[in-house]
Amino acid sequence: MFPMVTGFINYGQQTIRAARYIGQSFVITLSHTNRLPVTIQYPYEKSITSERFRGRIHFEFDKCIACEVCVRVCPIDLPVVDWRFERDIKKKQLLNYSIDFGVCIFCGNCVEYCPTNCLSMTEEYELSTYDRHELNYNQIALGRLPMSVIGDYTIQTVINSTQIKMDKDKSLDSRTITDY
Repeated sequence: MFPMVTGFINYGQQTIRAARYIGQSFVITLSHTNRLPVTIQYPYEKSITSERFRGRIHFEFDKCIACEVCVRVCPIDLPVVDWRFERDIKKKQLLNYSIDFGVCIFCGNCVEYCPTNCLSMTEEYELSTYDRHELNYNQIALGRLPMSVIGDYTIQTVINSTQIKMDKDKSLDSRTITDY
């Protein structure tokens, strides 16, 4: 008789525990109904990238002194720098500069350590192609100015939720300061 009573007690405890779990999941589901959708319709809407986003690298040929610091700090020795030494002016002359974005890990070391700031990260993230050889950018392709997402009038820009929260916090901070 005792095993039957303990079986009923265990069954009752498991039923209560299951009802509690179902109730908790229902509360979580209801809490998500008041949130804004996270999904965007990609080709027609694009999210604005953050300030420190690491996209395609922009290269300025005129500023480069062919010091090869970018090659030395790159974890995979990616940038290819071709130069020749000009004996009459005793300086290196840059001939060719290229980066293969199919191999690049977008770490940003080349941009950070460049002594002349000829490299910079852009907000361009659409680098997909059907042929991986098209991802090998020479100095002409790297020198192309990036198109800003905000400047494209055909696309609706979407601010992500973290930026909305940051903007809201800034407005609350400024309001609090002016109220005093």
